Amino acid sequence: MRRLTRRRLLTISAALPLAAGLPALASGQPRTWRGFAMGARVELRLAHPEGERLARMALAEIARLEQVFSLYKTDSALMRLNRAGRLDAPPPELLECLALCASVHAASGGRFDPTVQPLWAALANAHAAGRAPGEDEIAQARALIGWRGVDFTSQAVRFARPGMALTLNGVAQGVVADRVAALLRREGLELGFIDTGEMQAIGPDWPVRLETGGALSLSDRALASSATLGTVLDADGTQGHILSPLGETPPARAISISARSAGLADALSTAACLMPDAQEITDMVARFGGARIEALT
Repeated sequence: MRRLTRRRLLTISAALPLAAGLPALASGQPRTWRGFAMGARVELRLAHPEGERLARMALAEIARLEQVFSLYKTDSALMRLNRAGRLDAPPPELLECLALCASVHAASGGRFDPTVQPLWAALANAHAAGRAPGEDEIAQARALIGWRGVDFTSQAVRFARPGMALTLNGVAQGVVADRVAALLRREGLELGFIDTGEMQAIGPDWPVRLETGGALSLSDRALASSATLGTVLDADGTQGHILSPLGETPPARAISISARSAGLADALSTAACLMPDAQEITDMVARFGGARIEALT
């Protein structure tokens, strides 16, 4: 069985920008810092005379945000919400993420739905025990799915029914990349690349090669990729980690989407894996200005 982390379809094809005369010439060649957070590798490439300081700030910010979004840390805001069904005084980053989820949920016809976490847990636990999940287990988990059962304000996040739970794995890595990029820009960074599992480029022209074929250059833009079977939950490799709240079997698909926001690109690429055909994906993406499909197989 593969590890329960999202397999990414992208690799950075070069550490340096493509074009000449960029800020890197004044600030020094980009240096690389690596870490691990939220079940994925983290890589920072920063061209700045104080790169070491900025990298420490960025990694500290990632660690802080992990305490908001993580399903691995038992004391994160998300895990406390899932246990209690309510979270008072929620962090603003969580509220921002939930608002983004609501937008993509609507644009995807309800297919993007973070309340699938009980179903994910039922499937993952059964397959980890070496058995297929029972029909009753699946039915009970599906009864807990429903984005309308999530109410969130600045005062509290509440679930409508006991046992509901959220996964933000289809959006949070992008949100973290956005937050880190904003922090680094405030510190004066003009040329850098943040990869938290989703990618955010600061400045021109960062080359990215798609393993599905082709390449592109990112300039002040984000890129996210998802694959229906990028991570599987069963030994046979047939049960993917991206789950439909509507009981549909997602088509075998891999997609890369770019946007100004890595959080938006992340959510759209996840949702796209659940859409029945390419036209519906195109229509969904078109509802968000500046977002575009970069690869679809």
